[in-house]
Amino acid sequence: MEFHPPLQPATLIKRYKRFLADVTLPNGEEITIHCANTGAMTGCATPGDTVWYSTSDNAKRKYPHSWELTQTTQGHFICINTLRANQLVAEALTGKCIPELSDYSKIKPEVKYGTENSRIDFLLSHDGLPDCFIEVKSVTLLENEHGFFPDAVTLRGQKHLRELMHIAKEGKRAILLFVALHTGIHVASAAAHIDKKYAQLLEEARQGGVEVLCYQADITAQQMSLSKQISFTSIK
Repeated sequence: MEFHPPLQPATLIKRYKRFLADVTLPNGEEITIHCANTGAMTGCATPGDTVWYSTSDNAKRKYPHSWELTQTTQGHFICINTLRANQLVAEALTGKCIPELSDYSKIKPEVKYGTENSRIDFLLSHDGLPDCFIEVKSVTLLENEHGFFPDAVTLRGQKHLRELMHIAKEGKRAILLFVALHTGIHVASAAAHIDKKYAQLLEEARQGGVEVLCYQADITAQQMSLSKQISFTSIK
C-alpha cells in the first residue's frame, strides 16, 4: 500500500476531543488535523513526535488533513489510522500473502453475522472448504518491547470474541487476526492488565477452536505492507 499523494510531516502539539490534533508544520504554521482513531492511543500521541498526515481533495471536509502515522523519537513508525489495518489485510488476502489463508478464492468484506448484531471484517469461502470468518484487530500499544491489545477496555472486542466462539462451535473457521501497526512490536499478547475480561475470553476462544494469527506491518512514510508473522503469546 503506497500513500498517494505522499504524506507530509508535522510536529505534534496535542491530540484532543479524540478526533482532533494540533500540529506545527515545517514552516512554523499551526493547523488542526483529523484523527481517525477513537482509542486511547497510549504511546502513539506524545507531543513532539513527528506526525505524517494525508490530505483529502474533498472540499466539503472541515479538516482536510488526516493523521496517518506517528514517528516516535525512538524511530518507530506507528499507523494510528485504524482503517488501514483492514486495507492491509484485504491487500494481503488478495495477494495470497497470508499462507494460512491462501486457499480461499472468494473474499467478502463487512458481512453481517452472529447473534449480537455484528459484522465480520472478512468472510472467505472456497468450494470444499468451511467458510472462514476473520476479525481484524490493530495492535499499537508497546510496553517493555512487547505489544498488547487492547489499549483500553473493549466491550466491542469482547462481543467479537463471543461471536467467533459461536462460529467455531458451528464447525466453521474462526480467525482473530492481530495486525501489529507499530514497528517496535515483534511479539504481542492480550492486555490482561488493561482488560482482564478480554484476556480471559481470548483464552476461552483459543481453547474453543478460534485461531489466532498475528502479522507485523512494515511501515514507512511512503508505504505499508504486511511483512511477516509474529508470535502471539499468553501472559499470566
